[in-house]
Amino acid sequence: MAITKILIANRGEIACRVMRTAKKMGIKTVAVYSDADARAPHVLMADEAVHIGPSPAAQSYLIADKIIAACKATGADAVHPGYGFLSERESFRKALDAEGIIFVGPPANAIAAMGDKIESKKLALAAGVNVVPGFVGVIDDTEHAVRISNEIGYPVMMKASAGGGGKGMRLAYDEQDVREGFEATKREGLNSFGDDRVFIEKFIESPRHIEIQILGDQHGNIVYLNERECSIQRRHQKVVEEAPSPFVTPKMRKAMGEQCVALARAVGYFSAGTVELIVSGADTTGEGFYFLEMNTRLQVEHPVTEEITGVDLVEQMIRVANGEALAFTQDEVKINGWSIENRVYAEDPYRGFLPSTGRLIRYNPPEALDGVRVDDGVEEGGEVSIFYDPMIAKLITWAPTRLEAIDKQIAALDRFEIEGPGHNIDFVSALMQHERFRSGNITTGFIAEEYPDGFQGAPASGELLARLAAIGAFAAMAQADRARRIDGQLGKRLPPPTDWQVKIGDVLHDVEIDGDEVTVDGQSMDMALEYTPGDRLIEAEFGEDDLAVRIAPIRSGFVLTAHGASHKLRILPAHAARHASHMIEKIPPDLSRFLICPMPGLLIALHVAEGDKVEAGQPLAVIEAMKMENILRAQKAGVVKSVSAAQGESLAVDAIILEME
Repeated sequence: MAITKILIANRGEIACRVMRTAKKMGIKTVAVYSDADARAPHVLMADEAVHIGPSPAAQSYLIADKIIAACKATGADAVHPGYGFLSERESFRKALDAEGIIFVGPPANAIAAMGDKIESKKLALAAGVNVVPGFVGVIDDTEHAVRISNEIGYPVMMKASAGGGGKGMRLAYDEQDVREGFEATKREGLNSFGDDRVFIEKFIESPRHIEIQILGDQHGNIVYLNERECSIQRRHQKVVEEAPSPFVTPKMRKAMGEQCVALARAVGYFSAGTVELIVSGADTTGEGFYFLEMNTRLQVEHPVTEEITGVDLVEQMIRVANGEALAFTQDEVKINGWSIENRVYAEDPYRGFLPSTGRLIRYNPPEALDGVRVDDGVEEGGEVSIFYDPMIAKLITWAPTRLEAIDKQIAALDRFEIEGPGHNIDFVSALMQHERFRSGNITTGFIAEEYPDGFQGAPASGELLARLAAIGAFAAMAQADRARRIDGQLGKRLPPPTDWQVKIGDVLHDVEIDGDEVTVDGQSMDMALEYTPGDRLIEAEFGEDDLAVRIAPIRSGFVLTAHGASHKLRILPAHAARHASHMIEKIPPDLSRFLICPMPGLLIALHVAEGDKVEAGQPLAVIEAMKMENILRAQKAGVVKSVSAAQGESLAVDAIILEME
């Protein structure tokens, strides 16, 4: 029986993504929505929509009975779970089976087997998949530890069984290190945790996170659709994904793919699934890859695989659920070009990546042309709510080569307009420009290593700053030209100034604009652009180079945003600039003695009262937002002077919680 109506048990970007394919296949769609999503794009996109409860997911999207009731009410004969929510819940699959509703995904036994960390490792071992080599058992003495380490292969990590917080861990690069460190590790375990058991496992050097996309049907055909590199992560959350991986060779791809297919076959897998591997970047043989876990669902980053293989994964999932056989074989799976995905999150990289919520006052993604794809589930005027994941959109680019795909990302990010919540567009643009990322020499530690003190904006080259100075002067001249045309002015109309002084940071640039001739600091510049006062985006051409710049007026000039950073430009006509030293700058007030709420949220705990002494780093309050608790700590030692917020209160961003003396 073919699927005629599919209910998408999800929201946002992935719900819209599934609906696009279902509509293309001529299948009717049903949306479900919570209170918060009543006017969300996925609801408007579907043929029918069913309300399933209050805003918190635990009272709506996570309740299987409500999804099943919605299927019955609308006559939906299938459910696509997307990712997250109920997508990897064995009980949900079983409940649908019992009702005779088709689940667009793998069988219940595969979900259960792969959901169990220990069980899945045993299965992987039995199926001949590499797992991180290690020894779990009682190690008799140093000689035994040496024998084990030699078998595993160096480097190895010796860990106290009860260890944690970095204690009771020793890295050994050779036999000598094991002899010196084994007893010490035992003693540390005994002293710190009262337990001297030690286990040894292989230490993965320069770890990379690489995953293999699997697709199987209900007739025993299983193929792998190559790999994705997902090493660029922040706190285990993926930020950038690409396909193929710059590290994987054809021989390695075949070995990884075949092992992952063997694992899928061992659990009778069908539908789309992903096997995640940890890969040693230091192992040039290409054999240092090990099973981490299997995700029995569609992944957030599936578009990069679609871009290089030409396979619509959602369509394949629906066809497999319908009982169809795969229409292609492993030999027909090709790699065409390169694709990169950046996740655009509502988080503020300039404030330690704090989650950000609120109304999307402006949402204007780049146009989906020429290898640029935007998967989103939001629209201008919508709300990034505190109840769900803070992802706004996914920006996917395709090009024949990796560097072209990266450069396409930079250009598209420059054209991406978001106002309202904080967002990470500058940050992902900075990643795309980073020499180490461009070299392909990346590991899971990349962000922590390259941005140890947080993110302050992407560094700008001298050439970019000169170009921004020229654009700023041109925009200032256009404004002056408009100002002089206003009616009712005394005297004759003055021509707009052509000589300007532009200050970016501490650097002054002299810009002259004479007809089509533009010079910056005496150097001639080939620049073509159009700007009308009020425009928010300027697309300029400098010879062969295109540069898109977001522009916003401020009192003394403009803020120009491009290539991962915002630059404040103070722009004065040359004849006025010499008086600039007399213009006194207003210094912003010192707010360091206030504890300020960093985001809209609920104050769920307040640990101090008036008159309390606090030390630097001491937790003062806890704010709950975006399903996460955020601990606010004291920046410096002092005494609490006054408290202006109460526990249980909903606070706006920048609300003052307390003041220190």
